[in-house]
Amino acid sequence: MQANITAQAGPSADDVRRHVREMWATVANGWEAHADFVESRGAEITRQMLDAAAPRPGHRVLEVACGAGDVGLAAARVVAPGQVVVSDVAAEMTAIAARRAASRGLANVVTATFGVEAIDAADASFDVVLCREGLMFAADAGLAAREMARVLRPGGSIAVAVWGPRHENPWLGLVLDAVSTQLGRPIPPPGVPGPFALADAAAVEQLFVASGFTAVSVRPIAVPLVAPSFDEWWRRVSALAGPLTTILAGLTESARRELRTRLLAASLPYEATDGSLLFPGQALLASGRRVEGARDE
Repeated sequence: MQANITAQAGPSADDVRRHVREMWATVANGWEAHADFVESRGAEITRQMLDAAAPRPGHRVLEVACGAGDVGLAAARVVAPGQVVVSDVAAEMTAIAARRAASRGLANVVTATFGVEAIDAADASFDVVLCREGLMFAADAGLAAREMARVLRPGGSIAVAVWGPRHENPWLGLVLDAVSTQLGRPIPPPGVPGPFALADAAAVEQLFVASGFTAVSVRPIAVPLVAPSFDEWWRRVSALAGPLTTILAGLTESARRELRTRLLAASLPYEATDGSLLFPGQALLASGRRVEGARDE
């Protein structure tokens, strides 16, 4: 006799978008507290993104999924007197970027609140679009890529960084593995995009080609993570990793101790003789140009 199995629908795209917005709003305080660390950790990615996109003085630049705004603030110095718009789906994040821009005297930076799948800007209104470590959380990455193409002028450039394969990023992969084991369910859950959702370089290249970009290049960037101790690494990861923060807050004290024990064991292969941790890491940098003569729909 055939079993009667009813397929369970996953979350809708709107549910995913709401989850993503709430997730980043929740961790905004942690991102502000660790903003200097995040900026330093991502400095090489930012440098290579700007090299690939080649913004110039007078250009108008958009950074989407800006977080604390590192990439946009770096671009602002390059394009002055041109303008940089730093945007995020969470207003709490754009507020951080605004405060950091003001503290650096960057008067050519403005903020906007919208998601990468619904960019609130006119067609062909930017010379450069940048996105570091945000596209992989989109409910529909194809829609997001088409939106970025739409707001670029023909011939305008794009640079997007996402995390590479999970096994190349144990600084986060082993945390997701440990939490999944602790809870008895996968993190992130099926149907919810996570940090490694765009970890296939060939698929990322095809995504951008299909979205109206030419001269598309996808290349890996080594992004090692060094932490002075296990506790420092765990403190930062638990404060910054959006998918984990709410989950960790809901664990009992006993479950937290069990999870810490799991992570201590998992991190041993990366421990140096002085107790510091050295994790390998890899990002994928996708760059290209909007097709010349492209017509907006």
